[in-house]
Amino acid sequence: MNNLDMNPSIRYEQLPSYFSWTDDLPLCQLCGVGAAPNCVYGPDGKSTQSHPNEDCHFRFSTDCCFLYGVFNGYDGSRVANFVSQCLTAELLLGQLNFTHSDPDIRRILTQAFDVVEKSYFETIDDALAEKANLQAQLPEGVPFHQLPPQFHKIAERLKALEQEVSGGATAVVALILNNKLYIANVGTNRALLCKCTPDRQNQVIQIGRAHTTDNEEELARLTQLGLDPARLRQTGLITGQSSLRRIGDYKVKFSYTDIDVLSAAKSKPIIAEPEIHGGQTLEGVTGFLLLMSEGLIRALEAAHGPEQANQEMVAMVAAELAQQSSLEAVAQSVVERVKRLHHDAYASGRQRAPHCSRHEDMTLLIRTINYPLSDGSLTPTQGGRIYPVSVPYSNSQSTSKTSVTLSLVMPCQGTLTNGTNTASTLEGGTPTPGQSPTATLQSTNTQTQSSSSSSGDGSLFRQRGSQAAQPDETGRVPPYVDFTQFYRMWGTEHSEGPGQGVLGPQ
Repeated sequence: MNNLDMNPSIRYEQLPSYFSWTDDLPLCQLCGVGAAPNCVYGPDGKSTQSHPNEDCHFRFSTDCCFLYGVFNGYDGSRVANFVSQCLTAELLLGQLNFTHSDPDIRRILTQAFDVVEKSYFETIDDALAEKANLQAQLPEGVPFHQLPPQFHKIAERLKALEQEVSGGATAVVALILNNKLYIANVGTNRALLCKCTPDRQNQVIQIGRAHTTDNEEELARLTQLGLDPARLRQTGLITGQSSLRRIGDYKVKFSYTDIDVLSAAKSKPIIAEPEIHGGQTLEGVTGFLLLMSEGLIRALEAAHGPEQANQEMVAMVAAELAQQSSLEAVAQSVVERVKRLHHDAYASGRQRAPHCSRHEDMTLLIRTINYPLSDGSLTPTQGGRIYPVSVPYSNSQSTSKTSVTLSLVMPCQGTLTNGTNTASTLEGGTPTPGQSPTATLQSTNTQTQSSSSSSGDGSLFRQRGSQAAQPDETGRVPPYVDFTQFYRMWGTEHSEGPGQGVLGPQ
């Protein structure tokens, strides 16, 4: 029994700093987490961490339910740490049970976020009062660096207090109760649900949208408060953050009238109220749930563009699930892969390099749903890994036109299978790479992308048996990837007359 059971009226701020609400809660064994710290790249390509890690997460299971969360802190980790500790106390100490309906659960989740934020502000009340008292002792209108010597100690204390009370966090929380999934989102983290269909395709569903100025519903909410949506779009960042919903951040909660773009609001424009989706039944579902911090999303989008980020993430996870026997290893491998892709984009000095000079803390939480893990016996050639293959042609007739990148996505389980493709139901359902083998030809001069396996012929791949291929009479091993269509497409695009531009193996 923990301290809360013995004294339910105990205040959060009265607890010693070493106390954890989660000490007695069992970790969920159906979940894995991977993480990487923030970094800034130097001119030599080496990375340095610009600030201590600010991401947090939790993953708990009880007799009643499963609870997962990823929290992205900013301007320090104090708020993210507080929320990750105290939100569990508001949800897993008897508040939820099997008799609750969907409206009951949404109400409990909303109340939990509200209570946690109010409790956080109570913990900094004394510091804010001291800060206001010290500021009243300083001469008005004089910058810190111009203060007379007798005020230097006050100025130093004010800086320390400002650091203590600053910061906020965004959050994405997943609850599984009665075999239903509920997602509560505040801010710019992301939840993806991948469902495997009977014909071995993947449906990729993004649950909810980021609360930014790109979200029309958020702009409509702020417009009703008297704010100008055009000005909000133009401003983009508010006190350095893109999120229009956040936990903590006392400056925008209590001093929003001093912020020009928010000053006309009739009430608090930046809120901690979660957007809740669910419950979505998981009956008969096979797949996995991904919770991602904003830093991970932004790093992948910076490296490859935002258009296919969800599908790429699911493809990487599916590939690692086919290769790894540990969910922890799967999550960490995917995070490391995104980190490497981001670094390589910066080091390349090409089109996306300016977007990749730095990335924030990255966290990925994977929760499988009736999804079998690999036994660890697969080798890379048997599947489970994604291999980007660069093909920098230097044909004298076409060096100025384009370069081609061929990405081979190996199947996530079993041997190679022709003629299948992964589908997505994300906001309308576009075909995406995933478990099945696909080949993507990306031309930098046309910015178009096609999947050769979407037609179902699987012509770029030949089935390869589980046994190693035997050399022929010339000592060569027959290829299991047929590049005939690739050479034909390249020749068609770059031919300048009959018989020109026909490529093939020499």
